[in-house]
Order: sequence, then structure tokens, then C-alpha cells
Amino acid sequence: MKYIIIGAVAGGASTAARLRRLDEHAEIVIFEKGQYISYANCGLPYYIGNVIKDRNKLFVQTATSFAARFNVDVRVSTEVTAINPSVKTVSAINLLTGEEYTESYDKLVLSPGASPIRPALPGIQIEGIFTVRNVGDTDYIKGYVTESKPQKAVVIGAGFIGLEMAENLHELGLEVSVVEMGNQILAPVDLPIAAIAQKHLREKGIQLHLNTAVTGFEKEDDHLKVQLQDKAALDADLVILSIGVRPDTKLAENAGLKIGQAKGIWVNEYLQTSDPDIYAVGDAIEYANPISGQPTITFLAGPANKQGRICANNLAFGNNQKYNGSINTAIVKLFDLTVGAAGMAVKHLERNKIPHLTATIHGNSHAGYYPGAQLMTIQIAFSPENGQLLSAQVIGGEGVDKRLDVLSSVIKNKGTIYDLIEFEQAYAPPFSSAKDPVNMVGFVSENILLGGLKVIECSKLDSVEANAALIDVRTPTEFAGGTIEGAVNIPLDEIRNRLTEVPTDKPLHIFCQQGMRGYLAQRILVQSGFRNVTNLSGGYLLWKTYKDEMEQAEAEVL
Repeated sequence: MKYIIIGAVAGGASTAARLRRLDEHAEIVIFEKGQYISYANCGLPYYIGNVIKDRNKLFVQTATSFAARFNVDVRVSTEVTAINPSVKTVSAINLLTGEEYTESYDKLVLSPGASPIRPALPGIQIEGIFTVRNVGDTDYIKGYVTESKPQKAVVIGAGFIGLEMAENLHELGLEVSVVEMGNQILAPVDLPIAAIAQKHLREKGIQLHLNTAVTGFEKEDDHLKVQLQDKAALDADLVILSIGVRPDTKLAENAGLKIGQAKGIWVNEYLQTSDPDIYAVGDAIEYANPISGQPTITFLAGPANKQGRICANNLAFGNNQKYNGSINTAIVKLFDLTVGAAGMAVKHLERNKIPHLTATIHGNSHAGYYPGAQLMTIQIAFSPENGQLLSAQVIGGEGVDKRLDVLSSVIKNKGTIYDLIEFEQAYAPPFSSAKDPVNMVGFVSENILLGGLKVIECSKLDSVEANAALIDVRTPTEFAGGTIEGAVNIPLDEIRNRLTEVPTDKPLHIFCQQGMRGYLAQRILVQSGFRNVTNLSGGYLLWKTYKDEMEQAEAEVL
């Protein structure tokens, strides 16, 4: 059996390695148009920022070591220019020698990846404007930073890679501005969570320009001018384009393979394309999202590697293992903060008209009485029908990753909020609490699902009924330090004796600092005959951050 694999980074290299482990005698040929195979795309920003100092650490395998270990014919700097399914051949060109030839296959695997979007803006070809997608891009940026010693950088796009680049350039001593066309950073998370991250970035000195479109670039003396729509231009010595990627489907389209609704290479549940002898993996494929059922594309290394293994199994044994899709679990470090998400954000659930409820809590990374505990915020969305977990977002310092992994696992396995309630963590004071934040968000969700807790989201508080009453149940000292306009202070510990001060003819919105005292006050009021009582989800802490960011964004627009 002869296999040809086109593309040798995450998905392609994983497929080849697994195939060899399953079949020692198969002939395996990998084509890679770049110089390098099996490298760590996700580590590129950290190499630029000198966190990873040794360039060789980026390479899981070299072409030579991969060929030797797995007995695979690795052809780098060789581009496949056409696939000929009717005769089962590919046409290729050696980019170093110019030699053109054809190669036959029994089974073919496409892993072409995705290409960075580089819009046709005036001046975009000026020196000093870069994308970050492969080792070559990284070498160019690294060399430019070393030789030109830029002082100011503009990063266009506030996704995961863009923000990692912003952090690393800042750590190199550059003044960094981030320009984002949307109204928030990190599109996969909801605005209240993004607001926490935005506040942190601003505190670190990153200049954020949200709701801002780039219209072009100019060279002025030795500097770049980044032209913005309806705003003053930004000065820059270095520009990073990180506005997204698109699946590389050219080969597949020209070969007559089916392209799906999301503009990726269509594959079935076995990662098989519309041609039964051609499979596809990685950033170029589309499949049904496990939550919405809608066609989707995932640009993440983890799913690509797993697809490679499943694809190899199906090639070697026949179609016996299904790929169940990705819930897009992702995480990013932003200076001292970590932000992660899994599943579908609330805004995407709303867009897809998927019924859901949300719960937001603040919890410590480990027992509060043990030194060094750090606050984290968890927001989840779940089905109002059966409590099935639909999404999770976690932001904070230490311990965010392990909570996100737990929540991701529950989402992936179609678990419910009751799995969170019963989740049994490894507990000792340095590591967790007897009631871990994962448990706590499960408890809150159960209260919401059963109707014992009614919440109002911070994003909805501005649009509440005109005659609603706001009650701040924090201490007088906290109240004096700042509250929501129009709120009356009745501390939780006094509320039973001050029920006559609570309006009986108005909707009541209760809040405290983080949400727990508000919930306790709500339970007292409901059981004392008050009917229309809601608790501010995430408390004043989340509301204040959200409100400040909304006002900041509004001021920038003006």
C-alpha cells in the first residue's frame, strides 16, 4: 500500500507517524512545500519574545530525523501542484531545483493547513509588515527585531496569536498597540470575560483600539503609518497582521473534491473526503460542530493531531473510528492572566438560537486560607432542559487551565451540571478547596435550573425595568467605596430586620461583591414573600469591570 500525505506539520506528520506504527511495510511519502516539518506553530510568538531561546526547541522532528525514525520519504521544499483522482497521481515541483514530476498513490491524505489573511490594503507590501504562521515568518520577524531595533509595534487582530505577539513584543521593550475591528478581544469568549482581560492588558501598558478598522499603510521617513478609519493614524516600526486565517482548499477544489458550507474541505465522520481514496485532516477541513450541528472549521493544533491518529487508523483498518468533532477548547496567557474557553460562547448560542442558561462565579485557585490563592472567574452555559453543559470560560491566574480541562471534558462527553456538582477533585489546601470552583459553578447552576436562583447578567442591568429597585447587600464600607447608581445599601446581615425598607411593589435586583451574599439575600427575600427578585450574576466585581470597559470603548469611538 502506498500513501501520499500532503502537508507535514500537525495533522500530516501525526498521520504519517501513526501509519508507520500500524504498518511497517507500507510506502509513505510526505510532501511539504515549506522547509520544515512537525514544528510547534503555537510556540512561535514565544521564540520571538525570547521566552524560548533555542530555535531548535520549536521542532518536534526534522525532516532527516523523521525519515530515519519512521522510514518515511520526506520531501520538503516540494509543492504538490495538482491531484489527479481519476488516475490516482499527484503532480509536484521541487521548489529548489525546479524539477516537476508525478507520483502515484493508493490512498492520499490532505493536510494543507490554513493561510494567513493578508487583505489588499494600500501599502501592505511595505517592509516591516509581517504575518505569523510558520517558521519562515518567525525568522523574518526575529531578524527584523534584532537588526532594526523597532520601538513601536502595532498588532492588527486581537485573537489568541495576536495577543500572544502583543505580550511578547511588549516584553522585548516595544510600545505595543492592538487594533481590533470587533468590539472586544478574543472573539471565542463573551464580552464580560473579555472585559477582564482587556482591563489587564491596559494595566500592563498595551494600547487597545477596539471597534477600529485599518484602511492602509504608509511609509514616512523610517517609520510606518497605520491608517485607521475615522481615527488618527498610529506610528509603528513593526506591524503584525493577525486578522485570521482561511483554509487552504485550492488543491482540493481543483481536484473536484467537495467544499462544504463553511468553505473547508468536506469530510465525513471518518475524515474521508468526497473521493473515497482521499482523506483530509487539520485546519482545512470542516465538520459538524458537536453542539450546534452546524459546519465549522477549527484552527487548533490539538484537534489536528488527534485527527491524524484517527485518519491513520481508518486508512490502516478500514473506516472503523469516527471523529466526533472539536468543541474548540483553547487557552492563552496574557501576562499574569490566563484566559480559556471551550464549547460555544453565549453570543454564539444566541446566534444559533440554542436555548441556554448561564452561571458565573468567582473562586480561588486553592484554599483561601493557604497563602497565594488567586481569584478566577468561571462562566458556563447549559441547557435549561436537562442541564447539559454547552460552554465554559475561565479567566484568572493560577489554576485556570486545570478547571478548563475538567469543564471541557464534561462538554465533550455531553455531561451536565450535575457532573460538576459531583466532580471529585484532588484536594489539599495548596491545590484546591473542599468545594472547588468547578463544584461551585455546578451548585449555582443547579440553583438556577431548579428555579431557586434567578440571575440577571451584568450586560443586561442597564436595560432593567425603569421602576426596579437596586439593593446593595455589601457592608457600608464596601458601599461607600463604590456602588451601582441608584442602589440602596441594606447589608446582608441586617436584611432580616430591615424588610420594611424593601419595596414590595417593584422588581428587586440584589447584588454583592461576587454573588454569594446576593444569593443569600435573595433566598431570605423570596421566603419572606417578595416575588420578583434577581441576583446580579458575578456581582459588582464583574459588573464594574464590564461597565468600565464599555465606557472606555464608547469613549474611543467618540
